[in-house]
Amino acid sequence: MPDTPARSALAERKTGLQATVTRRSLTDWLDHIQQQHPAGIALGLERVRAVADRLGLSRPARCVLTVAGTNGKGSTVAFVEAIARAAGLRVGAYTSPHLLRYNERVRIDGADASDAELVAGFEAVEAARGELALTYFEFGTLAALWQFERADLDLAVLEVGLGGRLDAVNLIDADVMIITSVALDHQDWLGADRESIGVEKAGVMRAGRPVVLAERDPPGSVLRHAYVLGAVAIRAGCDYFVEREADHWRWREPGYAFTLPYPHLLAPAQLDNAGAAIAALRASPLRLPRSAFRAGIASARLSGRLQRIPVPVQGGLAELVLDVGHNPQAAGQLALWLTAHPAGGRELALFSALADKDIPALIAPLAGRFAHCWLAGLASVSPRGLEVDVLASRVAGVGPVTRCVDVETALTDALETLRPGDRLLVFGSFFTVAGALAFMERRRQPL
Repeated sequence: MPDTPARSALAERKTGLQATVTRRSLTDWLDHIQQQHPAGIALGLERVRAVADRLGLSRPARCVLTVAGTNGKGSTVAFVEAIARAAGLRVGAYTSPHLLRYNERVRIDGADASDAELVAGFEAVEAARGELALTYFEFGTLAALWQFERADLDLAVLEVGLGGRLDAVNLIDADVMIITSVALDHQDWLGADRESIGVEKAGVMRAGRPVVLAERDPPGSVLRHAYVLGAVAIRAGCDYFVEREADHWRWREPGYAFTLPYPHLLAPAQLDNAGAAIAALRASPLRLPRSAFRAGIASARLSGRLQRIPVPVQGGLAELVLDVGHNPQAAGQLALWLTAHPAGGRELALFSALADKDIPALIAPLAGRFAHCWLAGLASVSPRGLEVDVLASRVAGVGPVTRCVDVETALTDALETLRPGDRLLVFGSFFTVAGALAFMERRRQPL
C-alpha cells in the first residue's frame, strides 16, 4: 500500500500511542476489552469503520467469504476452510464464540492464533481507537482483520456474530456471501419473526456479487433484498442440489456434479452446510480441484457439534454427546439425529441455557425423550446465565430432573450414574458445552 502524508502521520501517532500501552497478557487484554463498552451488544458499523480507517485496514485476504445465518455458521466455515486448505491455499478463519480458549476464534493456516499474535492485534486496535468505545466483539473483529491483513492470505472466511446488516464483520465487502439459515433467535435484537430476522441476515449481501442461500425455502425478505440490491442469489434446491445416497452423497449444479464422502459432522443439516460451502467456493474467484472438495469434506472437524466421546463405565462403555444447539431449530436437528441413532441404553440429558433464550420452545422438540435430565445453572459464567431454580421454572416435559449449581457439578453427578449403552446429551448453550469440555479435559478423557 503506497505511503502518503496522512498514512505517515497516522503511523507516527500510532507509534506514540502504542508506547503508552502497558504490556498485558492475553487474559489481561480479554478482561480489558470486556470493560470497554457499557453495553455487551451494540450493533452498528460507525465505530468499527472509524477505527478500521485509523488502522488503515483494507482487505484481509485476496478473496473474502462471509458466513451469516442463525444456525450452521461455524460448521460451514469449517467446511470452507478445510476445502480451501486441501487445495493448498493459505486460509484465515474468524469465528465466534469460542469454547475453551479465545485463540480458537482466529485461525491462520489451520492453527489457532498464539497469545502473542492476539495481543499484537489488541495493542494495534487499542492504539487506534482513541476515545471510541468498542464492544468485546468489535474489538476482537478488528484485531482479527488486522492480523489477517499481515498474514498474506489467499482466503479469509469471516463468521458473522449477530444478525448481519449491523454486525462488525459486515465492515468488509466480501466476494461471496453465505446465509445458512434464518430461524428464531436473538429476537430482542433482530426482530420477532423470520421475515424481520431475514432483513438483518440479508444485510451482508453486495450488489453484483454471489450470495449462497442454503435454505430451500428462505424468507421472502431475503429473496426480495437480493432482487432489489442486484445480488446474484444461488439457491439450494434450485441452482445447486444436495442428494443423499447409500454410502456417499452428490453435489451438483447444471453441467457439474461429483460424489463426496459423508462428513464427520453428524447433524442432518450438515449436508446442507457442506453443500453451501461448495457452492460458495464454486462461485468465488478461486479455482479448486475436485480432489480438494472431497478431501475437505472428509477432514472438516468442529468441537461441540454432536461431538461424541466414549466414557468407560463398569462393564463397558457409555457415550457423552456434546452439542451447542441453543435455539428451537437446533433442538429440532438434535431430535432428528437422536431418533435416527437410538442409544443402546438409557437416553439422558444435561441441559442449561441463557436467560434470553426461548427455553420452552428449545425444549419442546426433545420433550419426553429422556429418562433423566440434569439442569445446570450458568449464573457463575455469564451475566446472561440463569440460576438453576429459575431455569427449572422454565423447563417442562424433560422427565425427572436433578438441579445442580453449575455444569461441572451436574456432569460429575451424571457421569457417576452411567451404565453400559447409556447416552448423555449435553446441550443448550456454548457455555454448557464449554463447561463440559473443560471438565472432560481436566479428567483427560479422549476427545
